[in-house]
Amino acid sequence: MSADRIFTTPELQRRYDQVDISLLTPKCTLVPEHFFSESSARTLLESVAALREEDSVSWVRLKELSSVLVYSNSVDGSLARAVAATVLTTSGEAAPVLPEMYWLLKLMPSLEEYNKILASYMDGYLHLVIAQGRSLSLCNVFSAPDFTTAQYFIFLSLKRLQLNPELSTIAFRTPLDQDAEMSLYRYFKSVIRL
Repeated sequence: MSADRIFTTPELQRRYDQVDISLLTPKCTLVPEHFFSESSARTLLESVAALREEDSVSWVRLKELSSVLVYSNSVDGSLARAVAATVLTTSGEAAPVLPEMYWLLKLMPSLEEYNKILASYMDGYLHLVIAQGRSLSLCNVFSAPDFTTAQYFIFLSLKRLQLNPELSTIAFRTPLDQDAEMSLYRYFKSVIRL
């Protein structure tokens, strides 16, 4: 969506009881809670992502995983901030802008299958979370300029974790075009859209 549509799209002008805003940023890392301190947040993120000096660093605790998601919402442009300031809750508060990885991790427990494979693909990045039962096995963002490359990272990750896609369902939070969905159906038991 282009920036000019933020102020004219009816869905972005209403108030909602709950507002969740996701930013597809590759600048994030999941850190076990006992390794995290506020003073080390930037250093932890810089060890896995290229940060500019002006990039801000934030974090959010994921108590159910005993972890902290460290991230930067500083991406080129201010579209996320504009959306957050426009879409308000019924109480008039702006919703926090959280990385896509946060929403994937929050959705993980809601999947009923033992092998939980959640993904989002957009703007050249694959966000991928894989869990077996209640144990998180993988949480990563891959640079993937096209969907074929994204599939490569999905299958490489499954192979490394010794998971059989034919017995697994993959869930996507982002839209998939028909070709991408059909391609995944050749390998997975099921493809669902969350």
